[in-house]
Amino acid sequence: MNKFIFALTLVLAFSFTTVKAQNFSTHQVKKGETIEAIAKRYYVTPFDIFSLNPDAKKGLKPNTVLIIPISKAVKPKVTTTRELQGFKEHKTKRKETLYSLTKKYQVTEEEIKKYNTFLYANTLRKGDKLQIPIFKNITVVEEVKPTNTYKVMPKEGKWRVAYKFGITVKELEALNPEMGDVLKEGQEINVPNIKEESVKNIDDKYSYYKVLPKEGFYRLKLKLGLEQSELEALNPELKDSGLKDGMILKIPFSNKSTLITVESDKVSLIDSIADFNTKHIAVMLPFRLNRVNNDSVSGQINSIKHDPYLDASLDFHSGVLMAVDSLKKLGVSLKVDVYDTKYQVSEVSKIIRSNNFENVDAVIGPLTPNNFSKASSDLRKYNVPIISPIGTDLELYDNVFQSRPQDDLLKKKIINHVKSDTLPNHIIIIADSKNMAVANELKQEFNHSKIVFSRKNKEGKDENYVLVDDIKDALKSGNNLVFLETKNEGFASNVTSILASLIQEEDIELKAEEISIVLATTNFNKAFESDQISNEHLSKLKFQFASGSRTYNEDEKSIFVKNYKKKYAVTPNKRAVKGFDLTMDVVLRLVSSKDLYLSANQAPLTEYLENKFAYKKKLFGGYYNDAVYLLQHQDLTIVEIKQ
Repeated sequence: MNKFIFALTLVLAFSFTTVKAQNFSTHQVKKGETIEAIAKRYYVTPFDIFSLNPDAKKGLKPNTVLIIPISKAVKPKVTTTRELQGFKEHKTKRKETLYSLTKKYQVTEEEIKKYNTFLYANTLRKGDKLQIPIFKNITVVEEVKPTNTYKVMPKEGKWRVAYKFGITVKELEALNPEMGDVLKEGQEINVPNIKEESVKNIDDKYSYYKVLPKEGFYRLKLKLGLEQSELEALNPELKDSGLKDGMILKIPFSNKSTLITVESDKVSLIDSIADFNTKHIAVMLPFRLNRVNNDSVSGQINSIKHDPYLDASLDFHSGVLMAVDSLKKLGVSLKVDVYDTKYQVSEVSKIIRSNNFENVDAVIGPLTPNNFSKASSDLRKYNVPIISPIGTDLELYDNVFQSRPQDDLLKKKIINHVKSDTLPNHIIIIADSKNMAVANELKQEFNHSKIVFSRKNKEGKDENYVLVDDIKDALKSGNNLVFLETKNEGFASNVTSILASLIQEEDIELKAEEISIVLATTNFNKAFESDQISNEHLSKLKFQFASGSRTYNEDEKSIFVKNYKKKYAVTPNKRAVKGFDLTMDVVLRLVSSKDLYLSANQAPLTEYLENKFAYKKKLFGGYYNDAVYLLQHQDLTIVEIKQ
C-alpha cells in the first residue's frame, strides 16, 4: 500500500510539474463554485477552461481538478493613486534628516519640500517645524470583461468569426443566444476578450475543416491525409486544447468538396442592397395558354387540371409575383417580362428573336430541358445570365446558373454523411435491378456491406418485394444502416414496413440483442412520398436523405403563408415557394453586386424559405448550385440534420 501511495504521489508531482512547465495551473473545484467565478479568478474566459476540460460543460463536481491555461490570462490593469488627506506637524529633532522622515511617514523628499518650500533653499535643522503631508493610497482595478463586442464584417458568417476567436460555432452561439441564423454586416456580437495579436485571419490560400463529434487524429488522417503533427503546425492551439467537436481547422487548400465540411457563410442580401436602379428580368414558363378553354370558368379549371405544364407554371408564377411584391417593399425597382414558351423550342427562339434581350439583367426559366438549352444557347451572345429553376445535369454554358443541385452532389452528400458517423454501422444495401449500378457503387464505398436485391419471377423480372428473412439474414446486432435504392412505390413500402418491424431493444431475460436500424437513400424520389409508405415507419427508421430544398415548415414561413393565402386563398406548394425563393435570390444578387456573375463570389451562400443557393463555377462553363440539405424523418416531421 505504501508503495502504491508513494508511486501515486510521484505521478501527481510529475503531472503538476508538467502542467506548470507549460504555463498552466490547476484548480480543485469547491462546492457551489461556477465556471464563471473560476474563470474570473484566474483572468481567463470560460471557453479557455472548457477547451482543456471539455467534461466541465456537463457541470462542475466538487473536488474535480481543472487545468487552467494561465498563458491565456488577461489580467486587469491596476493603477494606484495617492490622495492628500491632510497634514501632521513635526518638530525636527537632532540628527533627523529628510531621508529618515521619508521612512517614518512613508512620503518622498519631494513631497516634504513641496509643502515646506523653505527647504528648497535651506538644509533641515533642529527645531524646524514641518507640515508632513498625509496621503491615502487609492487602488483602481480595471476589470477585464470575459467577452468583447465585435462588429461583423461584410460577407462574414458564423464559422469565420468563430475561427478568428478560437472557439466553435456552438460556443459563439452560446455567447449570443439572439444572434440569429444569418449574421448581418455591422451586427454587434459578443466574442471572447483575447489579445489582438491572438485573433486569427481567414486565408483563402487554405481550406478549412469542421471537426465532427468524437473525431480523433487517426480518423482525420484517413479523411484528410494529414498527420497530427501537420495539423498542429497549421493549428498551434491543438497542442493545448486537443480536438474539439465543432472546432474549425486550417488545412492545406483542397478543391475536394467531400473533404471540406464547413459550409460557406450564409449572407443576408437584404442588408446589402446598394443599387436602386431599375432591374430588368424575364420569366419564361410553359403556360400553353393557346390550349386553355376560355369559354367558361369551368373550362379554364378543367384545362389547368389536365395540363401539368400549365399547373406547374401557374404555381411557380404565383411565387414570382409574391417575390416581386416583397422586393418592392424593400425599395427595389423592377421590370418583369413574362413569356409563354408553349413548351416549344421554336417558340423560345421566336421570343428571343422578337424581343430585345441585350439589356435584360437575368432570365428565369424555361422549365423544361430542351427549351432551357435553346434559350441559354441563344442568350450567350448577349452574355445574359439564365437560371434554371428545376433542371439538373444541364449543358452549363458560361451564362447558365443551375439552381437545383446535381444528383451526383446529393448522392455524395448522403454517402459522406454516413461515412462521417463515428459510431460503427453495419451497412446493408437493398435495391431493385434498375438500381443495380447504384448498389454496386455503394458496395465499393462500403466494402463490408451486404446487398439484398428484389425477388424476381421466373422470367427474371423484379417482383418488387423482399421477404422478412431476406433482410433478417443480412442484419447484425447493434447499429445497422440500410440504403434503399428504388423508384418503385410498392417496393419502398414493402421494405420500410419490414425494416420497422425488425427493430428491437435489448432484452437480457430473453437473451435478445439490440438491433438498431437507420434508413437512407442516395436518391430521394416520389416513391418515398407515396401514400403507400407509413410516415410512422420512416420516423421509426430515422429515414435520412439529401435534398436541394427543405421540407415545408409553416412556422418558419408564417408571414409568407399568411400573405399567400390572403392573395390566392390556398396554401403555397413547393413550386410556389421555389418561384418565390429563386426570384428573391436572383434580384437581390443583382442589386447587391455589379452583376449575377460577380455575386457568385461576393455572396457565397444565401438561404430563403425552403431553398439555399451557393453557386460555384465550372472551370470551363457556367455555375451550379453546391448547397444541399441533409434531412431526416423525426417524430412524424422532417427536420434538417445539423452538421
